[in-house]
Amino acid sequence: MTLSQILLALRARHRIILLLLALTVFTALVVSLVMPKTYKATTSLVLNSKGIDPVTGTTVPTQLMPGYMPTQVDIVNSKAVALQVVHDLKLADNPAAKEKFDRIEHGRMTIQDWLADGLRGNLKVEPARDSSVLNIMFTGDDAQYVARVANAFASAYQQVSVQLKVAPAQKATEYFNAQIKQLRDNFEAAQNKLSAYQKQNNIFSSNDQLDVETARMNELSSQLVVAQGLAVEAMSRQRQARGGAANSPDVLNNPLIQSLKSRLAEAEAKFADVSARLGSSHPQYIAAKSEVDQVRSSLNQQIGLASQGLASNARIQQQREAEIRAALDAQKAKVLQLNSARDEMSVLTNEMESAKKAYETASQRLTQTSLEGQSTQSDISVLTAATAPLNPAAPRLLLNLLVAAVVGTILGIGAAIAMELLDHRVRSTEDLTRLFGLPLIGVIEKTKTIGTNRRGNEPRLGGPPPAPA
Repeated sequence: MTLSQILLALRARHRIILLLLALTVFTALVVSLVMPKTYKATTSLVLNSKGIDPVTGTTVPTQLMPGYMPTQVDIVNSKAVALQVVHDLKLADNPAAKEKFDRIEHGRMTIQDWLADGLRGNLKVEPARDSSVLNIMFTGDDAQYVARVANAFASAYQQVSVQLKVAPAQKATEYFNAQIKQLRDNFEAAQNKLSAYQKQNNIFSSNDQLDVETARMNELSSQLVVAQGLAVEAMSRQRQARGGAANSPDVLNNPLIQSLKSRLAEAEAKFADVSARLGSSHPQYIAAKSEVDQVRSSLNQQIGLASQGLASNARIQQQREAEIRAALDAQKAKVLQLNSARDEMSVLTNEMESAKKAYETASQRLTQTSLEGQSTQSDISVLTAATAPLNPAAPRLLLNLLVAAVVGTILGIGAAIAMELLDHRVRSTEDLTRLFGLPLIGVIEKTKTIGTNRRGNEPRLGGPPPAPA
């Protein structure tokens, strides 16, 4: 069928279309008036977008995760939240609900589960687009009841969210309580072991004591170098004195020896003068010679004493060098012992610090988890509480009538086309030409009135005369 044929068929069967349209609209009107009224209440919640934990103050970037809002929707739709609503509103204590529950086949289901499933069937949760707002919608036949249930779902959602957050913290608190005693015992044992070691080795401040002993060792080392130099010098003077004491600088520089040498020179000069003038038996000759011998004896004696002094000084310097070396060796052993004690004490100190750090960390974590486990704060706030709706959400009479008018029109058009296909009639010149396969000679149009032409001529029926074939 062409478009013109369809339009002609619809025009011819317009009564059928109008009848179906009227029946559809009337049926929708009756159904809308007979259907029970349904009310819908909405509670809007806003989720904390800052992501700051109210107890620890740490940033919680879970809101930035793509699955965060769908997770919250699933939580609101969960049975745990519905059971909390049943508990908060005391729906299980309603006599009507008990009576209805007793009449149904519930098997092992409890009345709380049955009521929770019923509430979930009338619940709808929708997150707002591009925001952190969550809309909780509940439908029912009582305006006051749906508002109470919607607000109860919001409150139950907050409670369950808090429970989901604090439950891991409470379990962690139990774990830390069990571990904190062992960590404290380890810390006390390490501290006692360190104290006993300090007391046993008389260590009060290992670093200061080690610095003092090291400085003392360095001082002894310096003294040993000086003593070695002096000992070498004394030995050299002693060897020189042994080879020729009279020519030794230490002997020559001795004031007494220099004085005796001067006296000897004078006595020898006097003796030479006397021996030249007097005989060997003369008393002056004998006295002069005796003076020379006496002064030379004193000089030799002093040279011997000076040589012995050099030897004694060499022995003293060697002895002093040996004593300083022994003291240095003892000081080195003491410093090494202190180093060993310090290393052992450092190990014990590290063990104590590790035990202390573990204990303090566990204590801080225990305090934090205890606060988290006792927290009742939620990052969910009620933006708009549900109120009893004044108008029902369903049935919507005007919308139903508009939909019925569209559906009725479609049904009428479909019925008209179907009837035309089943009972096709000639409604245009194209139908005649197509039906008989003959050319069209003329068309006689139907007129409703008899009129005259503009010149007042004779009246005529219809339109213009038929066109020639």
